[in-house]
Amino acid sequence: MENILSNRILELSAAIYPRAKGIREHLHAHPELSWNESNTAKYIQTILDEHHISYTANIATHGIVASISGINPTEKCIALRADMDALPIQEISDMPYASCEPGVMHACGHDVHMACLLGAAIVLHQLKDQISGTIKIIFQPSEEKQPSGAEAMILAGVLVNPKVDAIIGMHVTPELESGKIGYHVGEFMASADEVYLTVKGKGGHAAQPHKIIDPLLIASHILIALQQIVSRNANPSTPTVLSFGDMHAHGATNVIPDEVSIKGTLRTFDESWRMLAHQKIESICKGIAQGMGGDCDVNIPAGLPLVSNDKQLTEKMLHQLGTLFSEDQLMEMPIRMGSEDFGFYSQKIPACFLRLGTRKDNAPITNLHTNSFDIDEQAILTGIRLFCAAAL
Repeated sequence: MENILSNRILELSAAIYPRAKGIREHLHAHPELSWNESNTAKYIQTILDEHHISYTANIATHGIVASISGINPTEKCIALRADMDALPIQEISDMPYASCEPGVMHACGHDVHMACLLGAAIVLHQLKDQISGTIKIIFQPSEEKQPSGAEAMILAGVLVNPKVDAIIGMHVTPELESGKIGYHVGEFMASADEVYLTVKGKGGHAAQPHKIIDPLLIASHILIALQQIVSRNANPSTPTVLSFGDMHAHGATNVIPDEVSIKGTLRTFDESWRMLAHQKIESICKGIAQGMGGDCDVNIPAGLPLVSNDKQLTEKMLHQLGTLFSEDQLMEMPIRMGSEDFGFYSQKIPACFLRLGTRKDNAPITNLHTNSFDIDEQAILTGIRLFCAAAL
């Protein structure tokens, strides 16, 4: 039975591939930002309607959950997930499917994720009489921007009625060649918290430093001191990153401002250490600022949890992928300091998050979140088959 289904998936996915490629190109040409994916959602619904796949729309704003019921639909429920939003980037491309929206681009491959999942849904719908259980097809808004679309979808009940036993997602990866799939057992992607600091002093004339409390000087000491959180406190076996990428003072050559705002990110692989690091950041910032006559407001809102791949589920996934792909197409990957709101799902139920290679042969890598990002579209066929194998 397994071999018969695998052969049917290979045949049906090859047949649907040209359609899925067209879906990806349409979605790429019409990107929408986080929490604004209304036209994207309507387009997905037209495809589902066309193939008579039942769904519920407008979940957590623009989310969609389609359902494919096989024989014995209550036996087990598996969810497959794709994200929908694009990024605020101006695309540089001469491709016919380049973004039509000024300053908005699918630079993270979510158009690919949606096309692969729609292709897989069409294939699985045709095979529903040969599959036992229920498959939930989740199209999720706002992966790129907090508050998280994954968290909102979970709160809206996408993991219940029926209860989801396991969930599978994937993400395009330009460092892997098209046709390859990356996997990792256990903790795979880091948690991510945004760090906001407001250093407060007393501004004035730069020629009279004795009359002011310089927030720039305080901020400089804080930034240097914060690096010891990683170098002197983190467990060497727990990868941790604390980086700051934005600092604004709004002063002038002869004006010391009252405040300095600083923005950064904390990423790690241990939830207990993550919470302790929050406390240490606040302690260092306030201690230094107050010791120099100023103060510091610290805001670290709850961010994204780490993505953890369930061992048993991932091993089952690899076995099933082996029925559709050769051994050299499956690549074990190292952990990544990047984050993904798929982590919210992995904290609730067994989850597996895979990487889809998108680079053509040995072509130069065009990185995610850049204005030139594109894929080898043959990867869409691999992605369709990946999702189908995941469902089985």
